[in-house]
Amino acid sequence: MSKQAWIQDPKTASTMRFQFDPKSWSAHPMYFVDLGRPLPGAPPLLKTRSHMRRNDARQLWLRLKAEGWKQVDPQWGAGVDV
Repeated sequence: MSKQAWIQDPKTASTMRFQFDPKSWSAHPMYFVDLGRPLPGAPPLLKTRSHMRRNDARQLWLRLKAEGWKQVDPQWGAGVDV
């Protein structure tokens, strides 16, 4: 998994950002997973943030892809956090 990746539910526009945690140990890489929804002309509605191991984040990504979610370009700026 790369340093940052985005996936979106085409039905609801719910979006997840998977972002590498640079403070995690190299032996146990961790990812922040943010759930939100982009709003046109307004800041995104950010709902939750999870901190999970790389393998758990990868399994979540694969499960969402299997459910029909699509990989998308970044949906909100780097300065926006939960």
